[in-house]
Amino acid sequence: MVEQHEHSHHAHNANKKTLMLSLIIIASFMLVEVVGGILTNSLALLADAGHMLSDSLSLFIALMAFTFSGKVADYSKTYGYKRFEILAAVINGATLILISFFIMYKAIDRFQHPVDIASKGMMIIAFIGLFVNVLVAWIMYRQADVKENLNMRAAYLHVMSDMLGSVGAIVAAFFIMFFGWYWADPVASILVAILVLRSGYLVTKSSVHVLMEGTPDNVKVETIIQSILNTEGVKDLHDLHVWTITSGLNALTCHVIVDEEMTVGASEKIIQDIGANLLPLNVHHITIQLESSTHQHDDSVLCKIMPRIR
Repeated sequence: MVEQHEHSHHAHNANKKTLMLSLIIIASFMLVEVVGGILTNSLALLADAGHMLSDSLSLFIALMAFTFSGKVADYSKTYGYKRFEILAAVINGATLILISFFIMYKAIDRFQHPVDIASKGMMIIAFIGLFVNVLVAWIMYRQADVKENLNMRAAYLHVMSDMLGSVGAIVAAFFIMFFGWYWADPVASILVAILVLRSGYLVTKSSVHVLMEGTPDNVKVETIIQSILNTEGVKDLHDLHVWTITSGLNALTCHVIVDEEMTVGASEKIIQDIGANLLPLNVHHITIQLESSTHQHDDSVLCKIMPRIR
């Protein structure tokens, strides 16, 4: 457990440092892209700059989330502030969705009112933007937990979406420069907006699932039930609940039925055995109530719809 805590603390600090560096790089180039978008009259660049603004905000929110989540638990927040990371992920995901709809709206308006675009300047800035986004994405992927941590994954998807925006701007600039297809600018914006919308939807869906205390994606309830029932001295179980407190921290509570004559020492061993067996199954915070068959509580809805495995 000590090694797991140290690993979690190291990952937490690595995520914070990565977010800080990424925020500085993204915010700096965002100003360049805003000026470039205005000078070249490119919607694709301005859309990407707007997305970079949302990136800067999302990275800042994510950074604040890591700061608050590290606060010590107290009587008013017995789990501490770890859920702040999930709230930040929801905000970031919702921001991605809003940004995608705004880009689509502006692209439709550009179809109706086309304008001249300085394609050479647009391409140069888009290439620089692509390099910046690739650099930030690489830093995040190498130094932070973008797979398990929802907060980091949301920030990472923001940057990946920006990368796609830069690619779209480059392609649009190419068609405008060599073929005079000015409609390529709003088309590229719409395609990027669709990809941004998908990213925002996935992040928001995962975050809301955590807030609704749904079963973690990396936990198999059937395997957990089987593991507990296979523990020596366990007769049955009910009122099983598994949920995620924050990224990388899954919790479990359940009532376990044992013999009424069981000694205190035997009861403690059962709890220790269950905890040791569940740790490899991605369950980290375990609370178990032991009770005899004559004093057990009514089954919860969860156990009524789930077959008991012997």
